[in-house]
Amino acid sequence: MVNKNVLFWSVVVALGGLLFGFDTAVISGAEKAIQQIWHLSSWEHGLTMSIALIGTVLGAVFGSIPSDALGRRTTLTWIAVLYLVSAVGAALSPAWVPFMIFRFLGGLGVGASSVTAPLYISEVSPPASRGRMVGMFQFNVVFGILLAYLSNYLLKGIGPDAWRWMLGVQAVPAIAFFLLLFRIPESPRWLLRHGRTAEARAIFERIDPATAEANVATILVANAAEQGPGESLWAPQYRRPVLLAVLFAMFNQLAGINAIIYYAPRIFELTGLGQGAALLSSAGIGLVNFCFTLLAVNIIDKFGRRKLMLVGSVGLIATLGLVSWAFYSQQRGMLVPVLLFLYIAFFAFSQGAVIWVFISEIFPSAVRAKGQALGSSTHWVLAAAITFVFPVLTEKLGGGNTFAFFCAMMVLQLLYVWKLMPETKGKTLEEADKVLVLH
Repeated sequence: MVNKNVLFWSVVVALGGLLFGFDTAVISGAEKAIQQIWHLSSWEHGLTMSIALIGTVLGAVFGSIPSDALGRRTTLTWIAVLYLVSAVGAALSPAWVPFMIFRFLGGLGVGASSVTAPLYISEVSPPASRGRMVGMFQFNVVFGILLAYLSNYLLKGIGPDAWRWMLGVQAVPAIAFFLLLFRIPESPRWLLRHGRTAEARAIFERIDPATAEANVATILVANAAEQGPGESLWAPQYRRPVLLAVLFAMFNQLAGINAIIYYAPRIFELTGLGQGAALLSSAGIGLVNFCFTLLAVNIIDKFGRRKLMLVGSVGLIATLGLVSWAFYSQQRGMLVPVLLFLYIAFFAFSQGAVIWVFISEIFPSAVRAKGQALGSSTHWVLAAAITFVFPVLTEKLGGGNTFAFFCAMMVLQLLYVWKLMPETKGKTLEEADKVLVLH
């Protein structure tokens, strides 16, 4: 069984994932109203949809700086503040420009959260349950997406300002996240890195008294072998984990996942569904995502990261290929929604559940925050780019060509998993480092 302290700390930090998912998906219910109210062109609309992702990129790129300097918990507290300010500000925005600013601030929170939250959970979790605990972050991401879709569906008929309520309800979980963060300790591995050995030992005692002293000794030895927090991520010994993290994050977005989540109602309307049915189908995507992430999180420590990725890659190739064919052959009705439900199931079971776990495991302590930031920022750069160009791509190339491209990228992902990806289940963070880092 998982230690109750670790479970509570992980649940609290994973609330950052719920806000991450809610913020990512909630705009899908408001995007058409926003375009009409402020008379946005297709390019302005693309920028509006991707502005939060631009903030997310910057939050991910620079998220390692406060995480290393101030600590994981303090950084998470400021992230909660960003979520709250963004939700209230976007909901009350009188014009397009302030709306963009507040969405950008929310994006900063999402990006920094994707660096710091998995990092914290991986550093407090025992090896046997680390995949499940870090996977809880992704579980909450998809739970947040599901809540956003359901909230959008329930609020869509309340009047012309429904979109403001859709965005504003995020303030409630943001306040809860902020308050609960005061009940968790700092990461013991961060404390050891900063010479606060007694505090770290006390936290390891709360995790597992039987292994506390051994954990402290092992981590101190590993830290002594590294140069320190200023060590460059680009040092030759880190080439392999850097390559693994960057490719993994690239394939995560080249599957088309964020484009589908952001534009799900519009995609479904293209297939002939009405607006209400399209929003309900989007909620169905959120539910499938939730269920298969829950399944993956519960088996990731038993079957390992690599097996989930192999199964998921094959499923993604098949479903994206069939969606592409459906658009080419002008199939209408429920075929595309059903295929996209299957696509989401395979994505949630593999990429969705594994990405934050795997990236948080493959870097040593001296550069772990920087490595997490690299993987996260790569993920979000591509997410912003694909979300920005997706309306133009589907308009110029058509759905068939767009989904065929995503399918081809998943063929490359399968080769990556088969030839390059190592298994990290059951290893301590220090043991995984020994395998991946060139000494």
